[in-house]
Amino acid sequence: MSGALRGWGARWVLPITAPPIADGVVLVDDAGRIAWVGPRADAPPAAVEALGDAALLPGLVDAHTHLELTAFRGLLELPSFFAWVRTLTRARAAVLGDAAMHDAALVGVAEGLAAGVTTFADTSSSGAPLDALVALGARGIVYQEVFGPDPGQRAGALAGLQRQVAALRARSTPLVAVGVSPHAVYSVHEELLLDACAWALGERLPIAIHASESAAEIDFLREARGPFAELLRGRGIEVVRRAHSPVHLLAELGIAATARPLLIHGVQFDESDVALLAYYDCPVAHCPASNARLGHGVAPLRALLDAGVRVGLGTDSVASNDRLDLLDEARHAALAQRAALRRPDALSAAEALQLATLGGARALGLDDRIGALEPGREADLAAFSLDGVRGGAASDPATALVFALAGRPALLTVVAGQPRARDGVVPGLDPTVPARVSAAAARLAAWIAADGAADGAADGAADGRAADRS
Repeated sequence: MSGALRGWGARWVLPITAPPIADGVVLVDDAGRIAWVGPRADAPPAAVEALGDAALLPGLVDAHTHLELTAFRGLLELPSFFAWVRTLTRARAAVLGDAAMHDAALVGVAEGLAAGVTTFADTSSSGAPLDALVALGARGIVYQEVFGPDPGQRAGALAGLQRQVAALRARSTPLVAVGVSPHAVYSVHEELLLDACAWALGERLPIAIHASESAAEIDFLREARGPFAELLRGRGIEVVRRAHSPVHLLAELGIAATARPLLIHGVQFDESDVALLAYYDCPVAHCPASNARLGHGVAPLRALLDAGVRVGLGTDSVASNDRLDLLDEARHAALAQRAALRRPDALSAAEALQLATLGGARALGLDDRIGALEPGREADLAAFSLDGVRGGAASDPATALVFALAGRPALLTVVAGQPRARDGVVPGLDPTVPARVSAAAARLAAWIAADGAADGAADGAADGRAADRS
């Protein structure tokens, strides 16, 4: 413990690793670490800010984001996942430059901080989220993506990844680290996947991979068919049957055992996948709202938890979610499991809240630093007002937070002992940035509309040619 203590008090303090504390206090030292947690009446002398009728808990951990895509909010209502991926990829390349993605990432980080998120695990092509996290004082890991389904791209893609990671590492901080993300099995050739993971392991970098997100991905891997397979064949790339699932492929390649990558989504995990994840201790980022919005289904969250798999919650991006609200994500997780399993006890409010805090920290390998309110941990905190929450929920803070506070901004967000947002306002955000992101969104909307019209015209011409041939 160093220097004078300061802290915050609230009607409820939720340590996560211990029962809620009524009229509790969290004290922080001048190194930004938690020094004391307990009832106000027992607290040592300190300067304490009273938050009133509020719940104070660990900062929320968003285990999967794409912050550079924040300008896509509400723009990709499309009939299939393949169309969604195709349109997003083309629109981003055509419309968004580096400056626009940096602005988008800033808005995304600010939105998360305003909602009590203190840690972001971001998957990025541009690297812009790292600079945004640093600028606004948030914590995070930025996984640099690598793509390359063509085996001929192997050397160039790996070299590009190494250059991008080196540039990001030069800008990293004690709060913001760098990782590597071979995007997915349908977008990264097996040889490049092995190369990227081996290099990341040698560099002691964490790894994240999108896995088992859609039925189309399983068809691609298991049967060498479907839209992803046809796209690659259209580019002259051979597609063959590779494995039962992405998890089985990673196990067969030795990646699951050596790298223990964070697997993102996992909607299509079956019992054998869950068993392998538990055996190899591979964590999962669960994104229930995005999974539902894209029509993928409901991931087997209960089975993962029962098997002992480390699971955190992720919002994904506003391109597939529209919100970066992790408490709302916890609500989605609980409701989806209860509906899918037809059991009101399938996932409790307390379990959902744990997933949003310590669960995310465990999934990212940060649980020795954050995720719970315990002395010695870094002081990442979030407080939410309970004012107006009536009835029984007010006496059960976990239920109030998960089910009764939808859409309410955080009263306070603290990262490493430093306040970063109050009442939904992030002082570090340049007020001109949101307007620029809105302008970028308008350009994206225009491009998507024009692209859709062009596709429609092309489809019509193809139909006409087919009619002429008949």
